Amino acid sequence: MIIIISGPPGSGKTSVASRLASQISFRFISAGSIFREIAKSMKLDIIDLNRLAETNFDIDKMVDNKIYEHIIKEKNLVIESHIAGWLFREYADIAVYLWASLKTRANRIAARDRISYDEAVSQIIKREYMHYRRFKKYYGIDINDLSVYDLVINTSYLTVDEIVKIILLYFSSVVSAKSDLLKKENTNDNVWPV
Repeated sequence: MIIIISGPPGSGKTSVASRLASQISFRFISAGSIFREIAKSMKLDIIDLNRLAETNFDIDKMVDNKIYEHIIKEKNLVIESHIAGWLFREYADIAVYLWASLKTRANRIAARDRISYDEAVSQIIKREYMHYRRFKKYYGIDINDLSVYDLVINTSYLTVDEIVKIILLYFSSVVSAKSDLLKKENTNDNVWPV
C-alpha cells in the first residue's frame, strides 16, 4: 500500500509520515529531504532553491522522478511531499492532507530551525507563495483544492501520536473494506446469472 502525507510547511507532515511509516513498518520517502539534499549540493538554502525552481522546472522533476522510482519499485511506502497528493494520487491507497494555523506552523518552524517567530512567518509566506505559483505554472495544480485527499486533518491541537492514530484508524478501515470487496468480487465471479 502507498500512503501519501501532504501539507504546507510546519503542518507536521514529516514528523507524522515518519512516525506512521515506523509504526506500520513501511518505507518512509521524504520529498522535503530530497529537496534539501538538492539545495545542499547546490549550496543554496530552501528559499533560494524554491526561487530557482520557479524558473527551472528540472529541480521539481528531479524530486518527482525520485519519488516515482520508489512508487513503481516498492510496495509499502509512506510518502511525505507538498505535492504528491496531486501528482501521485492514482498510485496511492490513502492520501492525507495536514494543515495548521499560520501561528502554529510558525511556532513549530521557529523551534525546529532555531529562528525567530517573525522569520518563520516570513519563510512560510514566501515558500507558500512560491509553491502556489510554481505548482500552478508547471503542473496546472491549484494547491488550495484538497478534493484529491481522503483525509484532511487540522494538526494545530493534536500530538504526532494522536494524528497517527487517526490515520491508522482510517488505514485499517480502508484495508478492511478492500478485503471485504475482494471477497465479495470473488464470490460474485463464481455465480452465474439466472
